[in-house]
Amino acid sequence: MDGRGRRTTMYDVAAAAGVSHQTVSRVVNGSPQVRPETVDRVRRAMTRLGYRPSGTARNLAVRRTRSLGVVSFMGPLFGPMSMLLSIEAAARRSGYAAQIVSAHGLDAGQVGAVLEEVLRRDVEGVAVIAPTDGQARMVDGLRAQLPVVAVEGRLGEDVPFVASDNEAGGRLVAEHLLECGHRTVAHVSGPTDWGEARQRTAGWADRLIAAGVQPGPVWVGDWSPEAGYRAGLELLEHPRWEEVGAVFAANDSMALGLMAALHRSGVEVPARVSVIGYDNTPESGWLQPALSTVEQQFDAVGAAAVERLVSLLEGGDGAAELLIPPRLVSRSSVSRHGRG
Repeated sequence: MDGRGRRTTMYDVAAAAGVSHQTVSRVVNGSPQVRPETVDRVRRAMTRLGYRPSGTARNLAVRRTRSLGVVSFMGPLFGPMSMLLSIEAAARRSGYAAQIVSAHGLDAGQVGAVLEEVLRRDVEGVAVIAPTDGQARMVDGLRAQLPVVAVEGRLGEDVPFVASDNEAGGRLVAEHLLECGHRTVAHVSGPTDWGEARQRTAGWADRLIAAGVQPGPVWVGDWSPEAGYRAGLELLEHPRWEEVGAVFAANDSMALGLMAALHRSGVEVPARVSVIGYDNTPESGWLQPALSTVEQQFDAVGAAAVERLVSLLEGGDGAAELLIPPRLVSRSSVSRHGRG
């Protein structure tokens, strides 16, 4: 037991000895594959912590748990939730159980406790959905304990990374609006600490600039309809409003709020201004007008993440990076006779 009355686990021993839990398991099982100096270090840590191997620990080196951890830092946002479900389904198809742990809204100290819980579940590897910069820093220590694959948010150059290609998605938006004749395009971005938001903005801006078009005014949102609504009201008061012919909202929820603000102000979409979103949420096709958007292939991303994690477990390198291309969904919220 530790000082809090909690049973000491082999993950505690691994942390104290500076090795992986698999190494502790090999020592417990008397494997000849561990160097003598490492065996000594692990045994001293076991003695110091009062660790007593359980039957599970003694068998872990020869028994596969067929269990993968999935750590998600996000609440009920469409993108992260869809990604979580796709990983769970892909794990099931691959013969693994998915142990899902949510760290949404927790500070760094609380996240540490959540990650300890993941390790105690005897998972073989972990997929981490940590899309913000701060969240990625919170899971640094996890990489030393288990095979890890990063999903949507990078966890370092040495960690396999799978994501939707958000820069390509931003380029798709710009190309579509340019083809429809728009030359002044405003943007409601996602939060600046989200890699996905920065990438969508970069792809949109780079493609416009490559076509000789200066990107229009930008508002920073928080993915919510409220943020889109506020941006819509501010757009109507902006000095360049009369020039703006289209607006790219970085997700469908903000596009919904933006369209509500325009509608309540008597501005017609797409007759006066076109609107395009991102994510292709189930309700986007039912809006009036139906929302043009970009669809991420969540199933493909989830399957690729599990495939790379299983590859790591079987001795592969998991591949460094894989970006899954999104696709444009053209609907009636974008006019093909652009203005501005």
